[in-house]
Amino acid sequence: MVDLDSLIKEFTFPKKNVENLIALYLDGNTVPFIARYRKEQTGAMDEIQIRNILERYEYLENLNKRKEEVIKNIDEKGKLTDKLKLALQKAATLTEVEDLYAPYKSKKKTKADIAREAGIEPVAEYIKTHNDLSELENFAKDYINEKAADIDTVLSMARDIITEDIGHNINIKNRLREIYNKNAVISSAAAEDFQERTPYEAYYEFEEKIKTLPPHRVLAIFRGEREHVLKVKLNIDEETCINTVLAIIYEEGYKHNKIIEKCAGRAFKTMLSSSIELEIRSELRQNAEERAIHVFGDNLKSLLMTPPVKGRSVLGLDPAYKTGCKYAAVDETGKLLTYGVIYPTPPQSDYEGSKKKVIEIINKFNINAISIGNGTASRETEEFVAKVLSEIQLNVEYTIVNEAGASVYSASEVAAKEFPDLDVTIRGAISIARRVIDPLAELVKIEPRSIGVGMYQHDVNKKKLENTLQTVVEDVVNNVGVNLNTASPSLLQYVSGLNYSIAEKIVKFREDNGIFINRNQLLKIAGIGESIFKQCAGFLKIYGGDEMLDSMFIHPETYDAVHTLLNRFNLTVKEVGLIRKVAKTNNLNKLAEETGLGIYTFNDIIENLEKPDRDVRDSIDPVIFKKSIVNLDDLKPSMVISGKVTNIVDFGAFVDIGLKNDGLVHISELSESYIKHPSEVVKVGQKVQVMVIDIDKERGRISLSMRI
Repeated sequence: MVDLDSLIKEFTFPKKNVENLIALYLDGNTVPFIARYRKEQTGAMDEIQIRNILERYEYLENLNKRKEEVIKNIDEKGKLTDKLKLALQKAATLTEVEDLYAPYKSKKKTKADIAREAGIEPVAEYIKTHNDLSELENFAKDYINEKAADIDTVLSMARDIITEDIGHNINIKNRLREIYNKNAVISSAAAEDFQERTPYEAYYEFEEKIKTLPPHRVLAIFRGEREHVLKVKLNIDEETCINTVLAIIYEEGYKHNKIIEKCAGRAFKTMLSSSIELEIRSELRQNAEERAIHVFGDNLKSLLMTPPVKGRSVLGLDPAYKTGCKYAAVDETGKLLTYGVIYPTPPQSDYEGSKKKVIEIINKFNINAISIGNGTASRETEEFVAKVLSEIQLNVEYTIVNEAGASVYSASEVAAKEFPDLDVTIRGAISIARRVIDPLAELVKIEPRSIGVGMYQHDVNKKKLENTLQTVVEDVVNNVGVNLNTASPSLLQYVSGLNYSIAEKIVKFREDNGIFINRNQLLKIAGIGESIFKQCAGFLKIYGGDEMLDSMFIHPETYDAVHTLLNRFNLTVKEVGLIRKVAKTNNLNKLAEETGLGIYTFNDIIENLEKPDRDVRDSIDPVIFKKSIVNLDDLKPSMVISGKVTNIVDFGAFVDIGLKNDGLVHISELSESYIKHPSEVVKVGQKVQVMVIDIDKERGRISLSMRI
């Protein structure tokens, strides 16, 4: 069991709040539910703070379990001493535990084990405790036996024991780790003479201290090594390390002599350097992965929080050359209106026929927005759309949509259930159109790692990435809320307390019984009991139903208190927006107490009554629509244009300025002042003003700056 006092010391929250949080978590409550509806118990911790504490709690739980396993394993070998047990119990990290366990971990006998069994340990102790070794051979003669047949063998075995003792010394390991982290240099070179260009050219002759090596370079270098393009080495000054080893063992009582010096060098070269290098490599990769996953998570959150486009019917275009441009029109709710294929691009280049079809669709279905995927032939399709719109002079705008993951969705089981009779290419066009109407509802249908807003997401630990992205999607969905009468199973599965199986049952119930008119109907669905209802009800919204409060972030458990409050001020359903104005004339703390609510919950209820239709996405930059096109030839250095951030990586931010390829704002061009990471100044989906620095027409690359 985790000592909560040690956990509490690491965080700034009062002891009672942390204890309450752990109790709520162990009782099966979800993070979104705790964050929104249990603020009194936690002191209003947000999702990030809650997850940080719970993550640390889980680490300490695993640490305790590992300690117990190690103590048991060493005890079974008959080598557990009181001193060792106490050291294990006091260990604060898994690394410390593994360091203590290392001498007892091997299932195979080491040379040192064989030497000890041969009774040679006293000889090793003699060497450790004498500066003058002139009598060593005479002392060692007494230890010649069947397993150590002569003096040379005895002394060799003694050296094995000393070498292993030094190699397992925890103080030495810790000091060497510090030296490596401060001074080690990673270098890479081409594994062979490459005739063709590779993505790793920058690392053919490369070296940098590991302490300054940014995460994206770590991942790139290790990927190049895995693909056998790069040879990678970790370099350190051996003499400094060996002198450090000697300084520590001398301080611990070892005497100065030639054998000790040789054993120290041997221990470093055969045991310490290799194990620490593996550790350093593992830590570099782990830290880089965690950073990449964090960046991906932030970008995904910003993308999912893109505001929906309300009141527009959209024509989605999935560009291509030979197979044509697939189209799908949807109404403002995302319902499919029509679909098909046009051929505005080479090799067919049927401009007139394609134009006729697009105008027909616009007029017939009152289309007022066009969404174009940014894949192959996107540039030519955009030129076609811009030309048509300029000719017909209708009130229609278009936008370019990141189509990453559309093909994954098209071939998925979810898409097959939605549109069983449609070709996968048409499903992709539908997804491109719906991404404008409600990005969140559409993007949750796609595996998060396929959405394409990260950095080296295919190089990182798949399970860690999936867990992080799952968390991001859950937090966004529960912060936005879900319309119970329109949500798909793909969206519902992320609601607090639900999973895909229950989400499907909710949709089936809705199809069989008609729309929900109150939240209590959820309890009629198999699999939803009181516990699950408590977790999910406050996030599922019903508009125009029997109970006004069902459309807000107000939990059913507080309905009686809310109605008591409204009755006290004689407010009708239509007048709930006046609640704050009326409540201000009273003592809010006293009102909260009288209604049996905590002050955090009371304030949340007042806020929801005051602004029942508020959407947290309303304050975020909307989709950028346009009517005319920007050509690469139109760009000139020093030109200032508007754009939208599409992706953020460690070295900068990519910005859509209306071209097929996004421009890059290097981190050094994001701000006048120094920043550690692009996320300090920009977010995915943010509108920005950028200045053109350089245009590489051959490779289609644009360098931009926000230092205007």
